[in-house]
This record gives sequence, C-alpha cells and structure tokens, in this order.
Amino acid sequence: MSGGTLIVGASQAGLQLAISLRQSGDTAPITMVGEEPHPPYQRPPLSKEFLAGQAELETLEFRAPSFYAESGIELVRGERVADVALLPSRPPGSGTAVTASGRELPFDRLALTTGAGPRRLALPGADLDGICYLRDHDDAADLRSRLATASRVVVVGGGFIGLEAAAAARALGRQVTVVEAAERLMARAVAPAVSDFYLRAHQRRGVDILLSRGVAGFGGGSGRVTGVLLADGTRLPADLVLVGVGIVPRTELAERLGLTCEGGIVVDTYARTSDPAVVAAGDCTVRPHPMTGQGRVRLESVQNAVAQAQVAAATLLGRLEEVRSVPWFWSYQGDLRLQIAGLSTGFDEYVVRGEPDEERFCVLYYRQGRLLAADAVNRPADYMAVRRALTQGATVPPERAGDDSVPLKSLLAAPADAAPAA
Repeated sequence: MSGGTLIVGASQAGLQLAISLRQSGDTAPITMVGEEPHPPYQRPPLSKEFLAGQAELETLEFRAPSFYAESGIELVRGERVADVALLPSRPPGSGTAVTASGRELPFDRLALTTGAGPRRLALPGADLDGICYLRDHDDAADLRSRLATASRVVVVGGGFIGLEAAAAARALGRQVTVVEAAERLMARAVAPAVSDFYLRAHQRRGVDILLSRGVAGFGGGSGRVTGVLLADGTRLPADLVLVGVGIVPRTELAERLGLTCEGGIVVDTYARTSDPAVVAAGDCTVRPHPMTGQGRVRLESVQNAVAQAQVAAATLLGRLEEVRSVPWFWSYQGDLRLQIAGLSTGFDEYVVRGEPDEERFCVLYYRQGRLLAADAVNRPADYMAVRRALTQGATVPPERAGDDSVPLKSLLAAPADAAPAA
C-alpha cells in the first residue's frame, strides 16, 4: 500500500497543501502531523481578537472536525515528528518518519510545513512565572487569563505581536510599557514615518514606550516575575511580561535530512528544497522574492503560507507552476488597522497620503519611481488599490500619489515592461 504524502506541521501551510492535493485530484493517502492537540486554526487572531476576548478557539478552526475524515486526510494531533529518513532507493522522496512516541509513518512524498517558534531570551530570571510568549493557542489562552488579573504589564519588543498585545492590555485598563531595542517601532517592516505615527498613537492611548533600550534580565520573588531590568540599570515593575522579539524557523528536521538551511529552509520558486523530491512551505522557509524571483526573503504571512503551499502541492504532483504573487500583511493594534501590500525593501522614496494626525493615512514606497509597496493605516481603499496595482504590474506616479482629493485607484498607470530588480 502506498505511504502517500506526509505533511509535517499542522499549520496553515500544511492544511492548504493537503487541500490543494485533493483539489488537484490526488487520491493517495495524506497524513498531516501536528504537535498541538488542536486541529489547524488561524494564528493571526491570537494576538488580536482572541486576546481581546472577541474570539474563541472553535471560531478560529479552519475546518469542521468532520472535514478531515471526509477528505481522506489523517490528522495526527499531539505528536511530534522526532526523526525522518529518506530511503536511498527509488522513488525519490520516500522514507519513514518516527514520532516522539515511537509511531512510524512511511511516506512516498514529504512536505515540511513546520512553521516557527518564538525567539526566547536567555537572560537572568527568564524562567520566572509570569514571563510569557505568544505563538500558539495555549500561549494566547494563558496570556489572556493572566491579563485578567495583571496590573503592570511590560512588553519586550515593539513589533507587530508586541504592539497588538500592548493595545489589548491597555484596552483592559492595564498599565503597559513597551521596551524596544531598536530606535523605532516595527523597524523591520515599515518606514520611519509609520513608526513615528505608531509611537505617538500608542502614547496617546496611555502606553509608555521606551526605544533604544535593551533588556538585561528579570527580577522576581517566590518564583514570580516582579520586574524587568534594563541594560542602563532601570528597573520596570511588572507582574506580567510578554516577550515578542521575533520568531525562529523550525528547521530541525530539515537539517537532519541534510537540507540547506540559511535563516530557514531554503526553497526555490517551486517550493523545492535542496533535495528536489522534498518540498517545504510557510514560515519555516526562505524563498526567492515572490514578485521578482530574485534574492531570498522569509515571509511571515497568511498569504505566503497559502500561495507557497499551493505551489508545493503542484510540485509533489509533478507540475512545476511558477506563481508570482503580491505579499500582503496586516496588524490590528486596537482601532489602528495597518494593512501592507508588497515589500518595501530597497525603497529610495516614499510618499505620505492623508494626515497621520487624523489616524487615517497611507505611505507608498518607490524605487526608481516605481511603486513597490504601501502601508495603509485605516485606509482599506488605498490598500486595495495598491494591491491591485502591484498584481497588474501597474504603478502610481509618485508626484500624484500624495493628492488625497483624488481616489488612488484612479491614479493607476499602465503596466510597465518590467519591475526593478530586487
């Protein structure tokens, strides 16, 4: 009997890969293994609607429990794949995986959708109770429970997760301080104009923000955290700490297989690893730029997980389908809704459209006069216009982009022959 496809990681990418196989007519067995006891669910709302008490796990599940059996997908929950080995014989890509409990899972095709884990701080006191991370449902449930009784919350990290959690904590009336080691908020994702806006906006809502400040350790008593010690000697009182300083791709199995890993599992445009018989998709990967096909990027987004998984499924079925897609992201920090279309890396100019002081504006990024991306704050129409432009290969002339009296969609210029190199 065929071992079928083994998907390691019950993530968004993993589920999409399984669904895409079935939609393409694949009838071979599919086994998807996840470490969590829960079926696949949406992760982005954990730091937004779920933390704010506006959603529960059941509402975040991608599919009804009956879907998996009906689709011929064996969902193995609460199991960690501890080892995997490819057979030296043909066909390529076949082998056996072994879970931590000793269960053997033979396969003919292998897909890694192992995701990423939170980057943890190895500092004095880091093991104290009350220091939390936020990556999965159990993390979010624990944090939500603790927020109900906390009074002083310190968030380490001024990226999307940290600021989303800070907004939720502040909305509950908690005293909140955000500590960011960089000179500005969300520095890896947005331009200084957007960072400055979010700094002022969160401060207006009562959040204390400390920039260019490193964390040296944590203080505690009776095993619980009582404060955060900064590198300059400052001590911040805290009875709850959230650490949100990025993620680390889960590459352990890929490394055991001898696959190339450099900041993630390296894959090509077709989601093939350095062993072309093995595919990978989602947060665990680094891949060519999704629009230009050049360089390498790691994208932490729903859009990338879905698109890359669809490509990976086609590859497993012997079809090399190159898909150029526009990356998009979002971060809802209370009533501040940031939507991002495209990748602004390498921009040499940006145009601000609208008034940041009104908490409704858009920043458009350009390189050599051509539109690369946009950050839209409470401007969904502008976001959709830019996403459409990038999808069509069109642009918005930078000299006209700042005219807020003209709808952005009416400014789209005819597609150019080629986009600038990444």
